[in-house]
Amino acid sequence: MQDHSPTETTDVDVTTVLAEVAASQRRLEQTVAGLDEAAVRAPSPLEGWTRGHVLTHIARNADSYWRLLEWARTGVEHPQYAGVEAREAEIEEGADRSPAELAADVRESAARLAALAESLPHQAWGATVRALQGWAHPAWYTLYRRWREVEVHHVDLDAGYTPADWPASYVRWELADSLLPLHAELPFSRVTATDLGLTLRLHDNGPALEGEGRHLLAWLTGRAADSPITATAPQWPSVPAFEGSQVP
Repeated sequence: MQDHSPTETTDVDVTTVLAEVAASQRRLEQTVAGLDEAAVRAPSPLEGWTRGHVLTHIARNADSYWRLLEWARTGVEHPQYAGVEAREAEIEEGADRSPAELAADVRESAARLAALAESLPHQAWGATVRALQGWAHPAWYTLYRRWREVEVHHVDLDAGYTPADWPASYVRWELADSLLPLHAELPFSRVTATDLGLTLRLHDNGPALEGEGRHLLAWLTGRAADSPITATAPQWPSVPAFEGSQVP
């Protein structure tokens, strides 16, 4: 049983994370290829958004991470977005495009991001960049953020891909990355993903929470309406703490 504490840090293998993101992107593109006009106009589970909104957000998110990696590469600040209103306007403007246009945008924006990531100098991965909300993180964390966006919003398309389809590698990372910074807000002494051999120790006292990793993560992300977990999920995603961000 692998055990984690809130103070633990781990090394990052950029090549491995890039491969995970690419695999998630391929699965997403397979789903998107099957969406017709009626499907992209249909409401998504995200309030006020159609599937067209979700797809546009996924594409513009890739562009936003491209800007952060370009910041890391050049040392010249490139904000993730021009601002919250600009981000929302981009999504609204792109949501009504045709299925072919949406699919191409999702595919091509991801390809631009992947190309920059694959060519990024080794030392640039340790550069500090900032999220839209203002919190700082090393450039390598951009890859994890993108992995999260693709996996979670793939589910939000409500087009056959569910939390049950999340790869174990993603679930393992996301549980540790999200739950550990939130340990002060959770009533559990530990959380155990029984199928992953993963235990996250949060407090010295309190009840233990156990379940399959995908079920736990679906509860945490608000993607499990029928979750057997009765505790209120904290605000997600959390802002991680980075201690001595180093080039992986």
